[in-house]
Amino acid sequence: MPKVSVIMGIYNCANTLEEALDSLLAQTFQDFEVVMCDDGSKDNTVEVAEKYVRSDPGRFILLKNEHNLGLNKTLNKCLQVAKGEYIARMDGDDISLPTRFQKEVDALDAHPEFAVVSTPMIYFDENGDWKIGTTSIEYPTVKDFVHHSPFFCHAPCMMRRAVYLEVGGYSEDDRTLRFEDCHLWYKVYAHGYRGMNLQEPLYKMRDDQNALKRRTFKSRMNAAYVKYIGFKMLNMPWYMYGYVVESFVKNVVIGLLPQSIYNKLHRK
Repeated sequence: MPKVSVIMGIYNCANTLEEALDSLLAQTFQDFEVVMCDDGSKDNTVEVAEKYVRSDPGRFILLKNEHNLGLNKTLNKCLQVAKGEYIARMDGDDISLPTRFQKEVDALDAHPEFAVVSTPMIYFDENGDWKIGTTSIEYPTVKDFVHHSPFFCHAPCMMRRAVYLEVGGYSEDDRTLRFEDCHLWYKVYAHGYRGMNLQEPLYKMRDDQNALKRRTFKSRMNAAYVKYIGFKMLNMPWYMYGYVVESFVKNVVIGLLPQSIYNKLHRK
């Protein structure tokens, strides 16, 4: 059994997948498997993934959806076959820095009281790094959901597989799409678990024009919905729901901004 299982939903990422997978092979911690699931790609993503399966079939596993299902259902499919004690996330267009796995495994081994660990991210595009992630709340509590959700970056996270399974993995409700990670954190904390953030960025997220196009008005509405049901899961007092309204209004305003203005604000 590998110590870590990496779960990856891959979709139309043929041009970046090799760099992402090579960053995993360059990890200082090597006791891991990679479970990839192609979500109906239209390019040659599958061919790139199959090359790694052929070269190291003991480490790389490739699943395939007949058509596009979305990240939440795709990751749940990966979870069904993942065998590791810890589950690490990874996207097909990002980069894990070499010591990421070692430092996250060390953190979970040393702190059995925590279910999940994550790190800040470095944001990059075709021109290079454009933002170094700020330090995150080191030990988030329930009250931090009010102002800081999500307080764990999803792509660089590592979680205990037993907790993933106990909370039922990712919600497959379409109203949680693009914010299935926030919903997951609500479930984890509603079950009485907690997590921690390392203070060193150990992951590079490709935040370019393609990423911006995925941030649609509908997904902004999903953010407000997830906050609402998350507050219900955590039994937040009634007077806290004003922050749900605030989140809704903020996401409406952001969703209606012209793309050029949003891009400038996002970069700042």
